[in-house]
Amino acid sequence: MRRVGNLFEQVCSFDNLVRACRKAMKGKKDKEAVAWFDFRMEFELIRLHHELVSGTYEPGPYRCFSVHDPKERYICSVDFKDRVVHHALCRILEPLFEKWFIHDSCACRKDKGTHRAVSKVQDWSVTAGYFLKADVRKFFESVDHEVLKGLFARKIKDRKLLNLIELIIDKPVPGYMPGKGLAIGNLTSQWFANFYLDPLDHYIKDKLGIKHYIRYMDDFVVLSDDKVMLHEVKVKAGDFLKQELQLELKESACFVSSTREGIPFLGFRIFPAVVRLKRNGLLRFMRKIRAKERLYNKGRIREGELVRSAESLTGHVRHGNTKAMRRRFFNRGKSER
Repeated sequence: MRRVGNLFEQVCSFDNLVRACRKAMKGKKDKEAVAWFDFRMEFELIRLHHELVSGTYEPGPYRCFSVHDPKERYICSVDFKDRVVHHALCRILEPLFEKWFIHDSCACRKDKGTHRAVSKVQDWSVTAGYFLKADVRKFFESVDHEVLKGLFARKIKDRKLLNLIELIIDKPVPGYMPGKGLAIGNLTSQWFANFYLDPLDHYIKDKLGIKHYIRYMDDFVVLSDDKVMLHEVKVKAGDFLKQELQLELKESACFVSSTREGIPFLGFRIFPAVVRLKRNGLLRFMRKIRAKERLYNKGRIREGELVRSAESLTGHVRHGNTKAMRRRFFNRGKSER
């Protein structure tokens, strides 16, 4: 495939920066930093455009904090100006990623996502007797900067754009090894991480000739009637990750089993005839709804926000066989009266 050029000017064009800024502001205009940037948008974007074109742009420091959802994650937040740059870059790169990615790479893509991935796995499980479930050990903190930059250099020949990409990649993440890791919480990190595993996708699909393979970020599933072949794929995928991408499979989470036992994937357990929500997903759903209800009862959010949050959370869990659970949960207040 020929490398792509003439992209940097598209990224830092004023029109692209305006569109990126508006997208970055969506749903966040009540935050002080975003409101301030919005008030001075034209001036700030003109200055940002000059910094990008002149090569003087420097990303600001990370603000890091931990969240538990359900396991502890280290989240890094950036200045709003940097968020605009991330959106501007991804707006131009996204159509290219779409050309490069395989059809069943489902993270960070339009008309893909967790629910499509779950549905596809269930469809395949009807005719496949076994599955391989695998994920990568400490994926985000293990991404090697030099390998990632090399992957971009194979696809892009625009030196100015590569310099900007490398500037974002090389920004050290607090707590990570030097030259390693992508900051969880950044738009670019999601896209870059997905791109980092694209060679694995093509190795499994094109080199190994696997038909029923799907990946969502660092979680992937292979289905087949050939149990021995699945064990071979596990070994070969592990070797490829280690040799080509400097990653390792998480052995405790990699196994081959019967589809009749259910496939644990993206918070669900997928059977040929039914999809069940895993217990930790159920508890997380109830915890988030109750937290929103407490905020509403204290007057900290309006009824519309409570309803939208409930609809969003319910929309996710309803992809599993959860109708009875949802009915009991939302009727709990009525039964108490």
